[in-house]
Amino acid sequence: KAAEQGNERAQINLGVCYANGTGVEKNMRKAIELYEKAAEQGNERAQINLGVCYANGTGVEKNMRKAIELFQKAAEQGNAQAQTNLGYCYANGRGVEKNMRKAIELFQKAAEQGNVRAQKSLARMNLEKKG
Repeated sequence: KAAEQGNERAQINLGVCYANGTGVEKNMRKAIELYEKAAEQGNERAQINLGVCYANGTGVEKNMRKAIELFQKAAEQGNAQAQTNLGYCYANGRGVEKNMRKAIELFQKAAEQGNVRAQKSLARMNLEKKG
């Protein structure tokens, strides 16, 4: 009911339920719809989830440009997971021109917030540089 009334938290939570089939029949179309509503309201978790869907082509046509745009919005809000996802895109040239400086910058921001994936990526990059 809260999701229907526009509550972004309820929309993202219900979207996750539909995506995973938790308590409801799995329905990616419905999950995407709910993620979009919450993402439009600036919900960073919804922006990340929707971005991952676009990056992988899960429930939507694969669209890296859209994924990058969504990761960027959440990263600008200081979300470490989004910064890490965006860092991977820059490190690997996925949807953007490869830019290791930008990747390191994003990984550092996320690592400072305790994001283990970002910390591991920085460590790996340092080892590769020394090797």
